[in-house]
Amino acid sequence: MGQGKSQFTEEELQDYQDLTYFTKKEVLYAHQKFKALAPEKVGHNKNAKLPMNKILQYPELRVNPFGDRICRIFSSSHDGDCTFEDFLDMMSVFSDTAPKAVKAEHAFRIFDFDGDDMLGVSDLRQVVDRLTGQQRLSEQDMQHLIQNILDEADLDDDGALSFAEFEHIISKSSDFANAFRIRL
Repeated sequence: MGQGKSQFTEEELQDYQDLTYFTKKEVLYAHQKFKALAPEKVGHNKNAKLPMNKILQYPELRVNPFGDRICRIFSSSHDGDCTFEDFLDMMSVFSDTAPKAVKAEHAFRIFDFDGDDMLGVSDLRQVVDRLTGQQRLSEQDMQHLIQNILDEADLDDDGALSFAEFEHIISKSSDFANAFRIRL
């Protein structure tokens, strides 16, 4: 396991393994990936914090329309800048071994742009805008789509999706866990 080369003690590696969905070997691999984003900054400083623009250089985050939101949700300072532990937590939640319920909770937080613990019309509009990118929907199509989402998923008819309603929809999606994944 890289005797003498690891920046982490055996106890730290055990803690990371216990707190994530990774093995010790995967934790070390995640640290290599983190270090590769800014070797000059991480170097021998295992407590380095990388700015969001460096984290967004990670290939899967660079092309993800929610990359900045993902960084902000996992950033312990909520500004998108990430320590290795923030990065490890992010990669762990997006790993194949993370439970679907954990993935659903984080997806909900990523999509909850205003932070009110509900996915309202404004949140859904931003999600659709990010997913459609350059092919923006007309206002009429956007309203129609959001209404269809609410008709299908808003079980209590309050005009927004609670986490329970979101989780219910996710449970019907066989592909959610696959789509909510980042490979190390």
